[in-house]
Amino acid sequence: MSPIRFTHALVRTPGPSIVHGLRAGDGPDPDFDQFLTEHSGYQQALVDAGVQVVDLGALNQFPDAVFVEDAALCVGELAVALRPGAPSRAGEADAMVDDLRPWFGEVVRLNAGHVDGGDVLVTGKEVLVGCSARTNPAGVAALAEALAPQGLPVRLVDTPAGVLHFKTACAVLDDTTVFATRRLADSGCFDRYRVLLAPDGEEAAANLIRVNDTVLVRSGFPHTCDELRAAGYAVVVVDADHAARVDGGLSCMSLRCTPPIAAGNGTGPGYTA
Repeated sequence: MSPIRFTHALVRTPGPSIVHGLRAGDGPDPDFDQFLTEHSGYQQALVDAGVQVVDLGALNQFPDAVFVEDAALCVGELAVALRPGAPSRAGEADAMVDDLRPWFGEVVRLNAGHVDGGDVLVTGKEVLVGCSARTNPAGVAALAEALAPQGLPVRLVDTPAGVLHFKTACAVLDDTTVFATRRLADSGCFDRYRVLLAPDGEEAAANLIRVNDTVLVRSGFPHTCDELRAAGYAVVVVDADHAARVDGGLSCMSLRCTPPIAAGNGTGPGYTA
């Protein structure tokens, strides 16, 4: 199992407006103070996994800005400012251009369609992009053009109906293994991979992330943790219940990457740890 190596994780502290973040269903608003506490614990888990955490700063005018992964994609030495499908989030991608330049130099911008980063799964073989309410074929085609210099093929797949983002239902564990809900795995999109299935009743655990030698799993999914540990993965449990109240998960709260500028000199702007 080849580990997924990162040197940095770019995050954005939530602003008080997060209580008004987008959500697909009903339910209680997140408590801002509790969200901050959980976000701090999430950052510490990333540090413990061996990455430098960089806080890009709150954008309170954009309630969902804490979910940085939807606004940008970092692949190798390339950074792409995406085009989120929710109109209220367009400004987040604009801000990301300036945020990413100190780390990546040139930032490519999508020129058509819509893509949320939560629909983009980068494996060691390819980039899978799930069509959803927030990502459309025109955006996927534009992303494929942007990623062409990286030599990674882009494959369009379907996100199951009723699932917000493709990565709500799957995650990469290593170069050849994914973790996925049974419903998504049954679609055949992972036929080229070894698949570990989310236990029945713990489908929401599928939005986990592997950071270097550690798999971060949201709290509340003990059977998932047992399965991953039995498969040989080191698991750390992270609280993210208040992010979940506004359809957030572990993957969308950071951009895990190895920026070329920082990699060259070991320093960069905005370190928090």
